[in-house]
Parts: sequence; structure tokens; C-alpha cells
Amino acid sequence: MTPEEYVEHVLTMVETIPEGRVMSYGAIADALAERSGRNSPRQVGTIMARHGGGVPWHRVVSSSGRLPPGHEREARARLMAEGVPMRGDRVQMTKAGWMP
Repeated sequence: MTPEEYVEHVLTMVETIPEGRVMSYGAIADALAERSGRNSPRQVGTIMARHGGGVPWHRVVSSSGRLPPGHEREARARLMAEGVPMRGDRVQMTKAGWMP
């Protein structure tokens, strides 16, 4: 899989996350690892930072439920509007985490 194809697969995966649910950067990397030969949460984060504006980016968080750096306020508002369970400033991953 080329780097460009990997970007497309990551963005497609993000588009499949249902409203009210989230995935971590690592979960996305894990879900695509077999097909892509890659497994880097950091690479997924870089893709989201560079290309994620057109997908529901707010549904991608850290494995601890931390919101996207620099976009915490907007992400929190969007997630709360979708009914995502939060504890303080973090998503409750055990309740909101999703895998395809």
C-alpha cells in the first residue's frame, strides 16, 4: 500500500465511526495494520492533522480519551452534542470506544 493509499484508508476508517462513538489513533492503526503493513498511531495522528478536516476528526482521540491537541474545545462540544460519555476533559473510552 502506498503512503497515499494509507492516507485514504485512514480517512475512510474515520468516516465509518458512528455518531456518538470514538476510535483512538492506535485503534485505527491496528485496524489497518494487516492490510497496510503499517501500525503507527503517530502516523495516524499526522494524517489526521494534515488531511482530517473533511472527516469527523473529533471522533479520533488518544487511547486515554484525550481530545485532539489544539482542538479540545471544539472537539468536546461536538462530542457532547453526539452524546459521547465524558469524564472531565476525557472521553470514557470503555463506553464510547468503537472498532469496525
